[in-house]
Amino acid sequence: MILKPDLFALTGGPGAGKTALLLALQARGLVCVAESARAIIREHGGRPPLPFFANMMLQRDLAHFQVIEGPALFDRTIVDAWATFPTPEGWAAVSEHRYNPTAFIAPPWREIYVQDAERDQTWDEAVASYELCAKAYADAGYVLLELPKTDVETRAEFVLAHIADQVSTNAFSSTKSPGEAIEPST
Repeated sequence: MILKPDLFALTGGPGAGKTALLLALQARGLVCVAESARAIIREHGGRPPLPFFANMMLQRDLAHFQVIEGPALFDRTIVDAWATFPTPEGWAAVSEHRYNPTAFIAPPWREIYVQDAERDQTWDEAVASYELCAKAYADAGYVLLELPKTDVETRAEFVLAHIADQVSTNAFSSTKSPGEAIEPST
């Protein structure tokens, strides 16, 4: 088992403010890893067939897990890829590659939900995705910490306060240069 307690997961259904939060955290100096699914959808001009899509997400998320050093926040993780299309190989990856035991989850938030070219799920599908993610993280043994439904700066402070409690170094000082945005592309 590979334990990386300085790597933190951010999950939840689409359209719940995860990307805006990551951008705010990146601007404050936190290393943030972008969601693999959006990159794959862009590369393929749409969502590939499910088994292939989930496997691509899993492989990219594994690659990022292996090379990223913390503290860092991942917009979706190996757990999300496994939740999308559960396989024994996915479960083995989830079991063997462990993030911080607390995962952040963005609850469905109708007031900010919008569809776009890469987010084609309906509101009901977004809620179902949230429920799927919540169950997958719980099944994988993570404790879910729900993000407050508030402005992005307050959400960022909430996440940074929790991470600071978990990490031994002060990686978020105001003098630190902005964090690195890592686009899943491997």
